[in-house]
Amino acid sequence: MKLTEVSVSRTIPAPADKVFDVWMDPKSPGGPWFGAERLILNPVVDGLFYLAVKHEGRTWPHYGRFLQINRPSLVEYTWMSDGTKGAESIVTVTMEPRGDETEVTLRHSGVPDDEMGRQHEGGWTWVLSKLAESLGSKRSTSSSD
Repeated sequence: MKLTEVSVSRTIPAPADKVFDVWMDPKSPGGPWFGAERLILNPVVDGLFYLAVKHEGRTWPHYGRFLQINRPSLVEYTWMSDGTKGAESIVTVTMEPRGDETEVTLRHSGVPDDEMGRQHEGGWTWVLSKLAESLGSKRSTSSSD
């Protein structure tokens, strides 16, 4: 099976520590775990997750384990789903400060180079958009002198 990598980036209007905290908190709207049909999440290195997402009339299970967690700059985990044909792929999320904003880059490597595999790009783009919307709406309105 031929494999590929999808990569998406987005500038988020919040500092890296806030972006990281939302990403890791399943109760925070905008994070990838929020709103799951079913979720088991142990966000520690070697901790496991199970994420069931309802999409297009069916439930899509996702499984993995955390490889690296370095607050506030990096989260890396394995990812297995129907979209990876059950093969273990790797999701790497980096958060780089850009002033009072954060450049979030998500690389998903080891996905099948087929239609289902490439659909991960759209899914991750949607996740980063939700993250930006969530943190953008909470942005401080105070002005600096």
